[in-house]
Amino acid sequence: MTSTPLRIGLLGTGPWAARTHAPALADHPSVTFSGVWGRRPEAAAELAAAHSTTAYDDVDALFAASDAVAVALPPDIQAPLAVRAAAAGCHLLLDKPVATTVDGARAVADAAEKAGVASVVFCTIRFASGPVAWIDQQAAAGGWFTASAQWLGALFSAGADSPYAASPWRKEKGGLWDVGPHALSVLLPVLGDVTRVTAAAGPADTVHLVLRHTSGASSTATLGLSAPPAAAGMRVELRGEHGVVTLPEWDGAREPFAAAVDALLDSVRTGQPHPCDVRFGLRLTEILAEAELTMDSDA
Repeated sequence: MTSTPLRIGLLGTGPWAARTHAPALADHPSVTFSGVWGRRPEAAAELAAAHSTTAYDDVDALFAASDAVAVALPPDIQAPLAVRAAAAGCHLLLDKPVATTVDGARAVADAAEKAGVASVVFCTIRFASGPVAWIDQQAAAGGWFTASAQWLGALFSAGADSPYAASPWRKEKGGLWDVGPHALSVLLPVLGDVTRVTAAAGPADTVHLVLRHTSGASSTATLGLSAPPAAAGMRVELRGEHGVVTLPEWDGAREPFAAAVDALLDSVRTGQPHPCDVRFGLRLTEILAEAELTMDSDA
C-alpha cells in the first residue's frame, strides 16, 4: 500500500457509481475520496454530499485534485476522459469495457503508457476472492480441453425493474459488450489468449461466441441481457484432464471493487502492472470488436 492515502476522484453519478464506487471509495482506509464529477451537476452534488466529499463542475479541476480517478461511465464516454486523466497524471481505475471501439481503447492504453500511470480495469469476477483464487488454481493446473460460459441477464426482459435497464449504451450494444468482458476475463487467464473468434446472433440481444485459444483449447460463450427471468444466470465450466470444474459463486460488487482499489494501490506502489490493466482491457475490446464484425458479416 502507499504510505499516504491516494486521492481518488469519481467520474459518474449513475446507479453503478452510487451503489458500488462511491461507498467503496469513501470507506477505503488507504484512500481519500477527493470528489465527484458527473454529466449531471445536480447528481454529482447529491452523491458528493452523501459521502462528505466535493462535487466538481469542471472535470479537469477534479483531475488536478486527485492522484487517480475511478470511472463509472458508458465506455465511449469513459475512454476520452481517461485519456485526459492520464495526461493530467492520474492513475486509472476503469470500468469494463474500456471502450467499444479498438481505436478508443488503444488511445487509453497509449495515454496511460505515455504518462506512466498505473491502471486497473474492474472486471468484477477477477477481484472477487473466491473466483479469483479458482481462476489462479485452474490456470496453474492446465490440461483443459474445452470450456463453456453462460452469462444471461434479464435486464431487458418484460417486467424487469433493474435501474441498469435505463442505460442507453447497454440497450445499443447488448450483452456482447456488457457481460462479454466478464466471460472473457475468466476464460483468457485459464485457456490463453484468443486466436480465433466467430459469433452468431441469438434471440433479442443474445450472442453465441466460439473461441479458439493459444493453449489449443476451445470455448463457447452465450451472452445476453434479455433472457426470461427464470432462465437468467451465469455459469462457467471447464472440462479437461482433471475432470469438470465450475466457477464458484460470489456475492455483490462492493467487496470486489475495494479489492480493485487495492490492486491499483499496489500497482502505484510497485510499478508492476496488474493482469487486468488497460492493455488487458484493450485486448478484450479487440476480441469483442472482432466478434461483432463476424456476426455483422453473417447478418
